[in-house]
Amino acid sequence: MGSVARTTEISARSETSFEDAIRVGIERATQTLRNVQGAWVKEQEVKIENDQIAAFQVIMKVTFQLEN
Repeated sequence: MGSVARTTEISARSETSFEDAIRVGIERATQTLRNVQGAWVKEQEVKIENDQIAAFQVIMKVTFQLEN
C-alpha cells in the first residue's frame, strides 16, 4: 500500500535570524502535526523598525504523511 502526504502552510517569526524563524516554525509544527517529512521555505521577509531589522519572518510549506 502506498502513502499519502499533505502540505500545510505556516508562518514563523524570530528576532534573531531566518534560520531561527525556520527552527521555531518546525518546532511548533511538530507539536501539532505527526509524521512531518520536510519543509519548503516559500517566502522570507524582514520587519524594519527605527531603520533596523526588528524581526525575520518565513512562510513555509510543511509536508507530513497521513496515517492509515
